[in-house]
Amino acid sequence: MLSNSLHTFHIPVMGLAFSIDSPLKVARFGISSVLSLSDDSLLEQMRAYYSRQYNLEYQPITSKEEDYRARRTTACLNMVDKIVDLQTQRLREEAFAPDSELTKYFTLLPDSSQFRALYTKMLHTADPQEQQRMQQELRAAVVPGSIDVNIMTKLDKTNYAQNGEPLPQEFTDATAALRGFANSTVRGSVVFSAGMNMRLFGAMEQFPCFLPDATGAFGKKIIIKVSDYRSALVQGKILAKKGLWVSEFRVESGLNCGGHAFATDGYLVGPILEEFKQNREALRNELYSMFSSALASKGIHVPLEIPAQRVTVQGGIGTAQEHEFLLQQYGVDATGWGTPFLLVPEATTVDEATLRQLADAGKEDLYLSPISPLGVPFNALRNTSSEQLKSTRIEQGKPGSPCIKKHLVSNTEFTEEPICTASRKYQRRKLEQLQAQQLDAMTYLVEEAKILAKECLCDGLANAGTQVFTASKKAATKAVTICPGPNLAYFSGIYKLQEMVDHIYGRFNALNTTYRPHMFINELRMYVDYWKKKKEEQLLTLTDKQYKYLQSFWDNLQEGIQYYKLHLAAIYKDELERQVIMLDELLEAEEELLLARLQKATAV
Repeated sequence: MLSNSLHTFHIPVMGLAFSIDSPLKVARFGISSVLSLSDDSLLEQMRAYYSRQYNLEYQPITSKEEDYRARRTTACLNMVDKIVDLQTQRLREEAFAPDSELTKYFTLLPDSSQFRALYTKMLHTADPQEQQRMQQELRAAVVPGSIDVNIMTKLDKTNYAQNGEPLPQEFTDATAALRGFANSTVRGSVVFSAGMNMRLFGAMEQFPCFLPDATGAFGKKIIIKVSDYRSALVQGKILAKKGLWVSEFRVESGLNCGGHAFATDGYLVGPILEEFKQNREALRNELYSMFSSALASKGIHVPLEIPAQRVTVQGGIGTAQEHEFLLQQYGVDATGWGTPFLLVPEATTVDEATLRQLADAGKEDLYLSPISPLGVPFNALRNTSSEQLKSTRIEQGKPGSPCIKKHLVSNTEFTEEPICTASRKYQRRKLEQLQAQQLDAMTYLVEEAKILAKECLCDGLANAGTQVFTASKKAATKAVTICPGPNLAYFSGIYKLQEMVDHIYGRFNALNTTYRPHMFINELRMYVDYWKKKKEEQLLTLTDKQYKYLQSFWDNLQEGIQYYKLHLAAIYKDELERQVIMLDELLEAEEELLLARLQKATAV
């Protein structure tokens, strides 16, 4: 299936379930979105559900079958591809009536789109024959958004056979998911997030779909989610040396995002994008040199022209002005809008109770939490049904969760085979160990809280979808964990798809009345708080390495502040009042950093 780039935004992956069926909701309107491949059981549930909805043949793939994880992935993606193709064909055949999906397709497009302009011209054309010609041209222009998939590289546990023996490496979680995508009919991109996985990167070489054909085209493309330029350079080189081309670097703010927060060492998104802007062509040329050499050494046709390489950005974008600024100032090809789309049932899957919580949430309800079993800070919403379930289990003297899916197992402190730190098995043993240490009451409570904070994300991030796709009535299956970014605080409604897209393009205002600083300021404040917390944690046992880290982090934040000062006129063009406000916010952050650094100056 061909994809398009008529829109200048995409919907990133969100949790396990929240964007799992987004392509089935928005792709026919030309909007690209990303679904997670982390949970094969959720993919199987979705395949069963939508096969019934569209009267498609469905043959279950059980967990007892060989290579079931990859086969489930392939089967689900093939179904999604088939349904999107069917939806698109039906849309093309509709009349240009006010409430038709065909009309909606073109009214969703940005004002700068040539096809939106043609649609508008068609509406005002009096000649029936000319109008019909234009309508035929518009129908031919209808192409679906890309069906992209996400593989979190860190979620790559070893799987075991029925006899308890570990399966070969090609059956690990991430590698099986990659194989499932490669074998599918989907012609989208795989988005790799959470850093490098050499085993996974190596596995890609065996799939011709990731290599250029005789015309230089790719059957499937590679997108790398990165937090800074250096990460893009390193990962791009690793893949290029294998004859694999990165078609897009997807820059995401380290902290001002949803889900897991992989903080940079104080590098802010503005300076990061500036570095991409200055080095983009040099990066592309350098990677092409390695890429072409690798292909030649394998006897594979080398494209005469350097393949296209997009740069996009996501994390905390909230206004049409910010969206347009990023496109114009840094030349990025598109922006990603995640959290706001959690409030759009036409685009994402969120259960009714959680959706209402999201719509009502303020700043105080959103926090960078310690709940992830991976030990990585996790943007979360307070008082979710999953948090309530966790508290109930603790009160009943049964802390921890049953660990069924085992996607986040990583700890071998008490067992040979890794287990999850949110599991009942781990928490029971860890609490017993803690009790044996005979700590003072205050220290004990602090350490106990660290253990009990972990939540089962395998279930929590999937259950919004499970509630839709299955008829399960078990109480545990209803507990939902959701991972919005802090940007949610500025949106307080439940929106139609048209409204949110119009907000992105400046045709509608979806923001609430809460004062919203620029996305650069919001991210800066998060990094200032992060640095202060890191300093406080390390102060009593400060090593030379920790001191250098804190100092480098502080220096990078200062450089970022100076960068923003120099670019105020570009950030808020012809808006002197907003420039003054942002300057005050930068000076305030600068002062806060200086005071925090001076505190206990003998130690730091």
